[in-house]
Amino acid sequence: MDELTWALEEVVGAALVLDEELRVVAHTPSAAEALGVAPPVGVSAPRLLCGHGEERPVAEALAAGRAVTAEVLRPTEAGSNRAVHVRASPFDAGGKRAWLVVFDAFREPEGAAELGIVTRDPAMQQLLRDVRKVARSNASVLVRGETGSGKELIARAIHTASDRRDGPFRAINCAALPPNLLESELFGHARGAFTGAVADAPGHFRLADGGTLFLDEVAELPLEVQAKLLRVLQDKKVIPVGGREPLGVDVRVVSATHRALRTEVEAGRFRADLLYRLRVIPLYLPPLRERPGDVEALAWHFLEEHEATRAVRRITDGALNALTVYDWPGNVRELQNTIEYAVVMGSGPVLTEADLPPEVRGEEPGASKVSAPAQPVNPSLPPEARRLVNALERSGGHMGRAAKSLGMSRTTLWRKLKRHGLHPDDDTEAGAEG
Repeated sequence: MDELTWALEEVVGAALVLDEELRVVAHTPSAAEALGVAPPVGVSAPRLLCGHGEERPVAEALAAGRAVTAEVLRPTEAGSNRAVHVRASPFDAGGKRAWLVVFDAFREPEGAAELGIVTRDPAMQQLLRDVRKVARSNASVLVRGETGSGKELIARAIHTASDRRDGPFRAINCAALPPNLLESELFGHARGAFTGAVADAPGHFRLADGGTLFLDEVAELPLEVQAKLLRVLQDKKVIPVGGREPLGVDVRVVSATHRALRTEVEAGRFRADLLYRLRVIPLYLPPLRERPGDVEALAWHFLEEHEATRAVRRITDGALNALTVYDWPGNVRELQNTIEYAVVMGSGPVLTEADLPPEVRGEEPGASKVSAPAQPVNPSLPPEARRLVNALERSGGHMGRAAKSLGMSRTTLWRKLKRHGLHPDDDTEAGAEG
């Protein structure tokens, strides 16, 4: 496979090049994966793509010399068929007509969007199983996770999976308001309770009656508000600011924090009795850097949200590798913003590494990314070998991440390295994570 073919792979992905007789003269590596078979040079493209079926839109358009966009059915190993989206366009090749056939949107299946959460990661899938168990009770839940990791999504998943799903879901960030306003937002207030209180306000607890209340960043609650929250959780009654009569509420509380509440208790900043009320069932949400397999699935999920702005059909290996090895200090929220940046700053159906923010590409000082080695890759290596070595270097020698960025298993990567005489260590062969 020469450099031009690898360049075509990087730019457009799965593709065939046809001569004027509509025979395959070249194909990119991923074209074989899209078609389910490696197309031999010289094979008839209409027969390859359409077989002998009654409907042959691609074959008819190619024979008529027209550009075409269509779907063709390709057999799978399971014996069924799957649809492959095809775009074929003619171009001038030195006075002769040639064709470029591109297979759009061919990629690995995304993680299942279970309870509104897209994931492939085993730890996250276990967390979702725990969410379903938790949802069967009304016990208070404390979700621990870094900022931007998706704690509110877990709270919503608990609500969605519970018998309260038809009731309201309310969320409040305890760090976003000063103590006097926070108390009013949580418990409500009576008219005239303070300057500007021109009418009664129910507060989040009463608005969430019959449903779920999510208290984000609960460690930021002032001590005086903590005492009132504890009383509400114990008595299931709320007294609005400036009110006299307690009002009954039926609310399931899910709280979240990025801090260790036990440490806050030891420091005197959080009440121990409230901790035990909130932390009946603790759940841990791993940061994105601990589940690199979710990066691609989430990237495609966010790209679909912006499809009206830019319809991306492929992420290049370079871009996917950059996304995978980046440390994501801002977690899923940062990835979401990164994809939006890439959609706006780039163009066309292929998302390339150049579309990504500088910090994700590793071009800003202090960027959370594995740095490349000082010595360049040997230019005499075959293109595939250089591609493998580049992926390993970008992942800091991490075989698992390098393999994922290349779209292959770790075993396949090891075998390819061996075939090119690039002998990995025995520990790497055995599957060491590095």
